[in-house]
Amino acid sequence: MRVLLVEDDDAFAEGLTRGLRLEGFSVRRAATASQALDGGSLEAGEADIVLLDAGLPDLDGFEVCRRIRARSTVPIVLVTARSDEEERVAGFECGADDYVVKPFGLRELVARMRAVTRRAGREFPATVRIGSLEVDARTRRAMLAGSELDLTPLELKVLALLASDSESVFERQDILERVWGHAWYGPTKTLDVHVASLRRKLGDPSWVQAVRGVGFRLVPVP
Repeated sequence: MRVLLVEDDDAFAEGLTRGLRLEGFSVRRAATASQALDGGSLEAGEADIVLLDAGLPDLDGFEVCRRIRARSTVPIVLVTARSDEEERVAGFECGADDYVVKPFGLRELVARMRAVTRRAGREFPATVRIGSLEVDARTRRAMLAGSELDLTPLELKVLALLASDSESVFERQDILERVWGHAWYGPTKTLDVHVASLRRKLGDPSWVQAVRGVGFRLVPVP
């Protein structure tokens, strides 16, 4: 697996690079945001996953994450010292697939990386139409009454999962495992944040119904 490590701390980057290479990964390092974003390597598919430090010297890591996500579907794992829940949610909102807080063990990081790349390869039905809603997981687009919805990658994954079996109830843990992965250790409140955002963007909260004590289901709105 080819890893793009975006990290400005030389000592940390060198140690992590050695560890990842011992685990069989190919690692290329970028010390700044500009090095990570310039050159077109992401568009060329030269990385299978990005490990991104949130505290870069030239640009905030969350903004780097947004810019990477705007041009590539490559899995992104934020690596940071920020541990509060608001920061974690902000990381997911900017398009990250997972969030690891320093200090961490190499085995945990590798497990999360592998879970993220497995999720990236897991396909939902290519196109699903439910009433006025159309979800295309292949192109990562969702249309409502002919207008494209401005969804984050994780919002789209949640919507695609719910749309894959409309009106069936998906348990909360099942959604977390299938969208965030089996290595998800974060707060379950993250799912509620994404569902609330989806409801706002769909324009009617009744599209995504909560089943108390179980989970959520997608119900077409007339």
